[in-house]
Amino acid sequence: MANTGEGDQTQVSRHQEVGHKSLLQSDALYQYILETSVYPREPECMKELREVTAKHPWWVWFNFTLIIFWGNIMTTSADEGQFLNMLLKLINAKNTMEIGVYTGYSLLATALAIPDDGKILAMDINRENFELGLPSIEKAGVAHKIDFREGPALPVLDQMIEDGKYHGTFDFIFVDADKDNYLNYHKRLIDLVKVGGVIGYDNTLWNGSVVAPPDAPLRKYVRYYRDFVIELNKALAADPRIEICMLPVGDGVTICRRIS
Repeated sequence: MANTGEGDQTQVSRHQEVGHKSLLQSDALYQYILETSVYPREPECMKELREVTAKHPWWVWFNFTLIIFWGNIMTTSADEGQFLNMLLKLINAKNTMEIGVYTGYSLLATALAIPDDGKILAMDINRENFELGLPSIEKAGVAHKIDFREGPALPVLDQMIEDGKYHGTFDFIFVDADKDNYLNYHKRLIDLVKVGGVIGYDNTLWNGSVVAPPDAPLRKYVRYYRDFVIELNKALAADPRIEICMLPVGDGVTICRRIS
């Protein structure tokens, strides 16, 4: 019979605390995936950027409370980076967009996957974080593929739609930004991605909170954004213009393929 004593409860609690980037119920199993499949194939430039990011504190004021994270909570996980790199190669993506860059781990995964004349329109409200990862991107020889824009993405998207010439021009778009605007992004991005193109939304399982009971003890920022994530998930599932696949990779990623 399995031991269900205090040791197991400690393991569960530890996983809930450190497992933000993995929804697997075992830290050991997630570590097995990383050490067997991910880390041995991770490019040196991505490893370097991941390690730099893990030591970088990031803070934000939320409801008059200063919340401090370490970068490994904010960045795309290594297994998700590997997945995105593979996906981009499978769909032969060339013209791409990323909303929410942080230090650029997923951005680097994209830049390494697309051809030398490929382009990434990358948008983030904080250039300093992007510049922290820029040396690794430059060392990889892919900085010329990136057009970084500092500031909110919605005005840029609105201008692109108004211009008219960007409709259906993007092969792949990745969104890992402010969750309360995900639906606003989707309303615009569906016009900018080509038919057969892909939009990826990160954090769609939101630390597992999407199935948490109303009285669950959640961190303030997790509880606040949970409803926005749940609303997005319902909207994507009901959108006839796309096919979707929700994957338990990282903190949950939903892949949307535009079909009309």
